[in-house]
Amino acid sequence: MAAAGRDQFDDWVDATVIPPLVIETGTEVLDRDGDLLRAYQVDNGRWRLHADVASVDAGYLAMLVAYEDKRFYRHKGVDLIALGRAVGQAVRYQRMVSGASTLTMQTARLLEESGTGRWEGKLRQARLALALERRLSKQEILNLYLQRAPFGGNLEGVRAASLAYFGKEPRRLTPAQSALLVALPQSPESRRPDRRPEAAHAARDRVLERMRNAGVIDPETAETALTEAPTRTRRPFPLQAPHLADRLIADGAATRVETTLDGPLQRSLERLAKQTVRPLDPHLSVAIVVADHQTGEVLASIGSPDFRNETREGYVDMTRALRSPGSTLKPLIYGLGFERGMIHPETIINDRAQSFGNYAPQNFDGEFRGQIRVREALQLSLNLPVIGVLDAIGPSNFSAALRKSGAAVETPGDQPGLAVGLGGLGINLYDVVQLYAGLARGGQSLDLIEVAADPQSSARLMSKRAAWYVTDILSGIAPPVNARGQEIAYKTGTSYGHRDTLAIGYDGKHVVGVWMGRPDGTPVPGAFGAELAAPVLFQVFERLKSQPDPLPAAPPDALLISNAELPKPLRRFKGGGEVLADPNRPQIAFPPDGARIAANGDGLYVQIRNGAPPFSWLANGKPVAVKSWDRQMEIAAPGRGYLTVTVVDAKGRSTKTDVFVD
Repeated sequence: MAAAGRDQFDDWVDATVIPPLVIETGTEVLDRDGDLLRAYQVDNGRWRLHADVASVDAGYLAMLVAYEDKRFYRHKGVDLIALGRAVGQAVRYQRMVSGASTLTMQTARLLEESGTGRWEGKLRQARLALALERRLSKQEILNLYLQRAPFGGNLEGVRAASLAYFGKEPRRLTPAQSALLVALPQSPESRRPDRRPEAAHAARDRVLERMRNAGVIDPETAETALTEAPTRTRRPFPLQAPHLADRLIADGAATRVETTLDGPLQRSLERLAKQTVRPLDPHLSVAIVVADHQTGEVLASIGSPDFRNETREGYVDMTRALRSPGSTLKPLIYGLGFERGMIHPETIINDRAQSFGNYAPQNFDGEFRGQIRVREALQLSLNLPVIGVLDAIGPSNFSAALRKSGAAVETPGDQPGLAVGLGGLGINLYDVVQLYAGLARGGQSLDLIEVAADPQSSARLMSKRAAWYVTDILSGIAPPVNARGQEIAYKTGTSYGHRDTLAIGYDGKHVVGVWMGRPDGTPVPGAFGAELAAPVLFQVFERLKSQPDPLPAAPPDALLISNAELPKPLRRFKGGGEVLADPNRPQIAFPPDGARIAANGDGLYVQIRNGAPPFSWLANGKPVAVKSWDRQMEIAAPGRGYLTVTVVDAKGRSTKTDVFVD
């Protein structure tokens, strides 16, 4: 009879319908050390994060078992001793005095999402608890509890509670913190520390007293814990590298993403970004990328100074936005010139008024320096010499080299023009940093990665000798005022119309890129890369390390000689455009010929320099203004497509530019 009853009982337990045991937890994005950068809620808006016995403070687990279910490791789901006591007390006092729910029964209730008060509910939980004990180990049952226990509001699980109430992972908790986390699930709403701090404090102290009496903690530890200031607030969950995290999640990454980011560095640079823009234009934004150019691992990625700041459009990831790179591509043009044997750093190159077909660029300051060494031309960021070198290389070949190195560039029209050498193309900060990482690696490009497991490809951008020439030149550029004198090879850039300012630099191990501007692409009057972005670049290096890693020594085949000692073909650059007989003729300063311009709903602003006023302005051959003394004109954009603007001065001299308007 007893055996038959036992068999029927076993069949009854085995027939129990067990709810799904795989618990949905929020996606986590971690830094290179496994620390949380950003967490996401589950679909129902709850904060529920993965937790297990191994990741939780042992003192908390000891308190939990001692307080909730001291015979947890001895019973098989139902504690008959506690059940008998609860029934006896209920009969004696005609009410429930003590509970008999084991941790396994509580876990069963959480899995079923059922109530606690009625006997039929208790019976169902007991049956499920017995079934769980037959299928799972004690540790697996605890793991389920640690992830599903309620802690007030939309907090589920000990890890979410620890982050919200203490701002820390539950790996190491104080006894007072452990006691609070033990007390909360019994009555999570009435004991919420952020809403009912007195009730939470009292519940915490009751747990501590009981733990002292049970010998779980010693009296001295209990006394110290009772004096610990109670928690009264709820902290926000970590929100570091939010743009990168969103991008990785959108790409379909796993629910636990381990990035290459250096968490402390990321947080430090996020603070720097906020400090940088705080006293500036309220619409100004900043983006920063830091990478180890030897491995290609991205160590920090700041897409904006404040993800939630709508005035600065902080939700826009400016590390990935296509913008003009200004003069930051000039080192690559010279590098390809070195690679092809056209020039050497000591080669004499002409800085004079020149035209290349309809394109007649000018230096930023409008001055000409005549004959100058290539080294000085790059350090001074002169426009005319570099366009001469680009003309000899070919803008299509240059664009192809950028793409071969992994940069996604967008050029106006079917064929890129010479304007790409001065920033007349679209490229994002991330790709510019990757190109400079190739320079730093001796001309060998390597894909930057943000997840260690991602594949990487490599391509030869230029020879080690050519890359070293560029590095040697860039390391000779004076640092910004008040910047610590570090041996950093760097270059700044300012896009047309002062819309973008950049500074990209590297030492022997790291490469850093800084962009500053407005996300909507409107101009920032008076903004220059050397004045706005470069100081931030050097501050990033100061936060990155105490001293820079040394730049590489010259390779054996580098020619470290003067101009007079160079082979004759390298002494003077023979390329360049047509020398202008009349350098005072009108020239369009902006936009450059072949540029792609976003009208942003407004007209297109065209600027001219030189020439004798008054001027006549034509758009696609139709007069816009005649006898105008202004050197700037707003041309109504005819819609998306090509636009030719022609300007004729009082002496009949003309100039024109062909652009594509988005």
